[in-house]
Amino acid sequence: MTSPFFGEFMGTAVLILLGNGVVANVLLKKSKGEGGGWMVIASGWAFAVLFGVLTAIACGSRDAHLNPAVTLGFAVVSGDFSKLAPYILAQVLGAIAGATLVWLQYLPHWKETPDPSLKLACYSTGPAIRNFATNAISEVIGTFVLVFLVGAIFSKAVAGTGFAPGYGPYLVACLVWGIGLSLGGPTGYAINPARDLGPRIAHAILPIAGKGRSDWGYAIVPIIGPLIGGGAAGIVIRMLRF
Repeated sequence: MTSPFFGEFMGTAVLILLGNGVVANVLLKKSKGEGGGWMVIASGWAFAVLFGVLTAIACGSRDAHLNPAVTLGFAVVSGDFSKLAPYILAQVLGAIAGATLVWLQYLPHWKETPDPSLKLACYSTGPAIRNFATNAISEVIGTFVLVFLVGAIFSKAVAGTGFAPGYGPYLVACLVWGIGLSLGGPTGYAINPARDLGPRIAHAILPIAGKGRSDWGYAIVPIIGPLIGGGAAGIVIRMLRF
């Protein structure tokens, strides 16, 4: 039953269920976690990455990318692009599945939340100050940091002959936690095209009570920005020969 495609699908579904789930917990009315704030969201996303990665590995994906920008970055490093299309498809489908579960988990709370923008924020990212150029730069920088430092974590200089099983994902989760706390303010740190696109599709098609528009005019930023950042990090890692 396990396979790389299934692993990427399941890992991304868990990533989005827990990651978008913590956003819903903090933003939706009458939730026990309402008003929890940025620290709760950033921490929840770090745990989402940890358990998404572990799920992906257990279900058959040793790469456990969960992110088209990571897949692209390490395709650039290796020169092997054969995994790009199947992994991205699995990641986007997994993100849609995870976002659908978030809708079911918080089903009565959508109706209790009058602000459509808060509901959209439980699915996709949006900028604090809307400016295409600066928003894109923010996503490029955040994703470059993600992919470059994942490469550093698993480099021979840091990992040696390899970490103890399961240790690497903890460091990656800490990295995402740090990115959220330090770099997440301008755009909500999508740093992952599937993380934004899949849930945005789910928001568009699900019968969410009182939802507004899915803001497709902004959707290109969390797709193109992370792909540029991930690809650039792959080029630098290849040059440095981690």
